[in-house]
Amino acid sequence: MLRIAKFTFNPFQENTYVLHDGKQAIVIDPGCWNGQEERELETYLTDNALTPVRLVLTHGHIDHILGCAWMHKKYGLLPQIHLKDLPTLKSGERAANMYGIPYNVSPDPEVYLTEGGTVQLGDHRLEILWVPGHAPGHIALHCAAQHFVISGDVLFLNSIGRTDLPGGDTDTLLRSIRDQLFPLGDDVTVYSGHGPETTIGREKRNNPFLRTRT
Repeated sequence: MLRIAKFTFNPFQENTYVLHDGKQAIVIDPGCWNGQEERELETYLTDNALTPVRLVLTHGHIDHILGCAWMHKKYGLLPQIHLKDLPTLKSGERAANMYGIPYNVSPDPEVYLTEGGTVQLGDHRLEILWVPGHAPGHIALHCAAQHFVISGDVLFLNSIGRTDLPGGDTDTLLRSIRDQLFPLGDDVTVYSGHGPETTIGREKRNNPFLRTRT
């Protein structure tokens, strides 16, 4: 069974996730941006005797990539991202300068993730969903066996991802949610890039951005 650990990092209060099977781990969206946050993530991995084997990005916005350089230096991992979001990843230094925050430039990806593909961890399989709208190459990771999805900045508790950044589009985002996330099932837990968990069913019923456009 996959276990999920969540860490809320950096001034943007971004959620970094560690998925693991008790031996190996996938780190998703490493937002750790200073020594204290890096140590928090490292301590969790060490205390649980976990070997991180993959570094996966749901998308390339600055708050989700601040720890990529550290992950590479510490564990030798290179990011894996959808090709359509490579320009977003490459714009990280410019975004950091705009926000006035320190940023060690992420190394280039080693793998480009594709919709319909999978991310494997041991015997566990995560389906890659392409869910653009917040970012052009945004992906989500769906674990059908355990009824959860890592949604990044697509769907939140009572909200959706912002669409006023380069490559964002509201209609595209809403279509991604309805076509890719809603069919997963009402009981699926949504682990978002910011804020608390929710479920697909709850957002179908209560999310004002989705109810008002049906």
